[in-house]
Amino acid sequence: MKLLTGLSLLSFAAPSLAIPAASQLSRNEITQHEQPLIKLRPQRTSSRELVSLDGLWKFALASGPNDTAQPWTAPLPKGLECPVPASYNDIFVNREIHDHVGWVYYQREVIVPKGWSQERYLVRAESATHHGRIYINDRLVAEHVGGYTPFEADITELIAAGDKFRLTIGVNNELTHETIPPGEITTGEASGRRIQTYHHDFYNYAGLARSIWLYSVPQQHIQDITVVTDVDGNNGLINYEVEVANQTRGQVHISVIDEDEALVAKSTGAQGTVTIPSVKLWQPGAAYLYRFQVNIVGSGGDVIDTYNLATGVRTVKVDGSKFLINGKPFYFTGFGRHEDTAVRGKGHDQAYMVHDFQLMNWIGANSFRTSHYPYAEEVMDFADRNGIVVIDETPAVGLNIALLGGSDGDTPSTFSLDGINDKTQEAHKQAICELIARDKNHASVVMWSIANEPASQEDGAREYFEPLAKLARQLDPTRPITFANVGDATYELDQISDLFDVTCLNRYFGWYSETGDLEEAEAALEKELRGWQEKFNRPIIMSEYGADTLAGLHSILALPWSEEFQVQMLAMYHRVFDRIESMAGEHVWNFADFQTSLGIYRVDGNKKGVFTRDRKPKAVAYDLRARWTNIENK
Repeated sequence: MKLLTGLSLLSFAAPSLAIPAASQLSRNEITQHEQPLIKLRPQRTSSRELVSLDGLWKFALASGPNDTAQPWTAPLPKGLECPVPASYNDIFVNREIHDHVGWVYYQREVIVPKGWSQERYLVRAESATHHGRIYINDRLVAEHVGGYTPFEADITELIAAGDKFRLTIGVNNELTHETIPPGEITTGEASGRRIQTYHHDFYNYAGLARSIWLYSVPQQHIQDITVVTDVDGNNGLINYEVEVANQTRGQVHISVIDEDEALVAKSTGAQGTVTIPSVKLWQPGAAYLYRFQVNIVGSGGDVIDTYNLATGVRTVKVDGSKFLINGKPFYFTGFGRHEDTAVRGKGHDQAYMVHDFQLMNWIGANSFRTSHYPYAEEVMDFADRNGIVVIDETPAVGLNIALLGGSDGDTPSTFSLDGINDKTQEAHKQAICELIARDKNHASVVMWSIANEPASQEDGAREYFEPLAKLARQLDPTRPITFANVGDATYELDQISDLFDVTCLNRYFGWYSETGDLEEAEAALEKELRGWQEKFNRPIIMSEYGADTLAGLHSILALPWSEEFQVQMLAMYHRVFDRIESMAGEHVWNFADFQTSLGIYRVDGNKKGVFTRDRKPKAVAYDLRARWTNIENK
């Protein structure tokens, strides 16, 4: 089986740069360079240390759009403190902070442990939405554009072990037509205030929503691991490739350890295959994880570095209209979701994570899509451990100018010099590279989704997406690829679906069209699904379907917005699904109510959740549980 290779060879993955002091470097001088790919997540082992920098940080807004107008690397003024991880927007009782467009700054003091004098040590941000900069005292040491993937800086040469330093992280939430996701910034005519608009239907929460780390590695260390699993009879195969940084001595040793801590396979060398006799497969709903341990061992038997990778052995394949996991048909049940909770915004929260997975287990969901961005790495690890199947999605949402802006016949083309253009495509390529580099080893991840609801029916869509589909396959030829197709891009109008392996459809018959008329909606839905089935002999997943529902609103007539209407509408969809041979799954939109941008069309957010924002079930939750806990995989 072909390994995922070539990540470090792509033009989007330049090595880390030696960056001069912030006062000597303009923004353009930094961003003209490609961003380095961040690979292995830091962990604590016998050769590595890990210090959490989560907690309360000093916090301040930049005074204007020019982030160099003030010496932000100096100590921030006393006053505001902001928790990390959390989005800052809803933390403070301050409309200026809530609506802020531009740079904000987080700051705290950090001490490098004295015992790290022989090690290399780095500062890592799991994310910064959407543009981040790391400063060590007065020096800019790292920069990253893209709000949902990690970036880091090696600070070994700047700070001695045992010394204290001032850590400042700048975060900018601006979106333009050349970012992923895209947006637009305007200036109010009367107020002169900068206003951010965007084409996606969830709130543009910003800040440090995930953890910040200080961690150490040996001078010679394991920099990346790639595993691809397969099955040969009763044996499991792990094809692997290890990348070592600063290799001067030692040999790579591989050990595979089962859940009972027994050694079941071993190998040597930076690339090869290990065989696990009588393998226990990672199965949906029944996760089994081996510990794939990599050691760099010196000539005297000393361990120079060690890293442990949780690895599930499983296969994924599309065969005609069936989606196969371990050679058996798999039918997706579950949700599109959001990282969204009250007060925290997109801030990662362990309690909510565990509770959300408990609710998914209760309702019979076996899967979810990371709509519409990569989720926190803790979520991916938890999915691995709990046997939940994941469709992993890039932040490419909003590539459709007409979708949320309304259409009066004069809507400009999405793919144009002033819209989604070549620079947007480069940012999109970077997002695909970073997603796959980060999540390639997760057993739970069975498919990559490279975009949500793009204008795939418009001219220019194929020229934009064909290179992206090719890139995703080059980076990982072992998993299927897809995108979530929007309702306007019907099977008759869509221009790109033949580039992908699985048809994922977002459809709202009965809500946005045929509103409240479920008889008409049922006919329209079945016609659409049969059209896709006839066009492609491949799996169809309904990746979004649902209706806004106000918890507690009831109607004998099952009128829209009532809990009764949500129940009847989803039941109609399920009747149709059961009549379509190619159906391979159903993901209700959404797991829970979530916040959106301010506006007259959303009252305190999107209410399509099966659960309320604080995770209380609506009536439809019980109907879904009855269906999903009894449904047979097809």
